[in-house]
Amino acid sequence: MKKKKILWSLLAVTMMGCHSNEVRTLKLNDTTTVKAKLIYSDDFEKGIDNWKAEQMSGGEVYHKDGKLEVNDAGGCTVWFKEKLQGPIMIEYDAHVIKKGGEFDRASDLNCFWMATDSENPTNLFAKSEFRSGRFPNYDSLSLYYVGMGGHYNKKTRFRRYTGNGEKPLLPEHDLTDPEFLITPNTTKKIRLIAYNDLVQYYRNDSLIFNYQDQHPYKEGHFGLRTVHNHMTLDNFKVYRLLED
Repeated sequence: MKKKKILWSLLAVTMMGCHSNEVRTLKLNDTTTVKAKLIYSDDFEKGIDNWKAEQMSGGEVYHKDGKLEVNDAGGCTVWFKEKLQGPIMIEYDAHVIKKGGEFDRASDLNCFWMATDSENPTNLFAKSEFRSGRFPNYDSLSLYYVGMGGHYNKKTRFRRYTGNGEKPLLPEHDLTDPEFLITPNTTKKIRLIAYNDLVQYYRNDSLIFNYQDQHPYKEGHFGLRTVHNHMTLDNFKVYRLLED
């Protein structure tokens, strides 16, 4: 049994790498057009072995109906295990469920990207047990963060975590208009960009946050983040961005 488990793990890693010829052309702004080449793809048909959950007690992360599903009570981050090297684009489908379940709530469709730990630069997961899904325990990481529909679906925010506990919130990154909040039981296509000094967040091809980072993060991990929420993740893809 142990031998079979090891072989399956190796197979999962092999499947995670994508050798597709898919290349797209994207216009990021009026002056920047890039080629996007697919380098990783996970449709979750074979399970969730490419992911690592950090979760407070009372919740679950599991594989169901060909998707990664999160049913969370007190806080959860689900990390893509592969460290990503920029410049990159990340895309995925997220579906927040509100159908009367114990943790069903239209709130906190959140994410981290380009996340690193200065104390453990080669192993983000060295302090997984310490973080354990508790939100303040992520303050020491360097990363980009979007909290969509936080505060009971009243706010959508972008922050840049500096790695020393600071995560300033600029006024233009604190949105309260309903068009930027969560409509439950619908699938959202999320797109994250880290291209040189340009950092962007899209929902359904609509640009919501556009940030010029004077000291950009050029590598790191992606994490789906939430609290007291029931949601699914599907069609996860990572693209290398190249100058057109």
